[in-house]
Amino acid sequence: MIIRDAKKDELEFIRDQRVNAYLEHSRVIPTDHWRALKKAISSEADCQTGVDLIVCELDEKIVASVVLFPAKTDAYEGQLDELDYPEIRMLAVDPGVRGKGVASALITECINRSKAKNHRYIGLHTGEFMEQAIKLYTKHGFERLPQYDFEPANDGIKVLAFRLSI
Repeated sequence: MIIRDAKKDELEFIRDQRVNAYLEHSRVIPTDHWRALKKAISSEADCQTGVDLIVCELDEKIVASVVLFPAKTDAYEGQLDELDYPEIRMLAVDPGVRGKGVASALITECINRSKAKNHRYIGLHTGEFMEQAIKLYTKHGFERLPQYDFEPANDGIKVLAFRLSI
């Protein structure tokens, strides 16, 4: 398993892989919410200044990615106030390699990068319907911060906030 920064010529592949990894959620959420989610994970937010786009390779193939936003940036394109700590976003693992520790390796990489910059916390948001993701984040010690939840599509579906002390 190799964890590394993405290269510019990999962006299109990574974004397509991200949409494919999230596609399973389109069956359990309203169409308008899926459209909003797909737009968010396909956006160019992963190219903002100071953002780390990190990939995981297995057998020389990119199988997962995550975006680490620095503290005090607009990680959610106007949906939420800027936070005082880095944010993990758009963690996506190819469905064919789930259960192999890839997501945990990417989360650990984000934590380590944040620690190296002397941050006390790292945060993330995930859809309330993403049950496996919530289990994964709580397993890593992330705790709920409901005061930072938001509702991106105004349809009653919340994006839940989590934070980890590091």
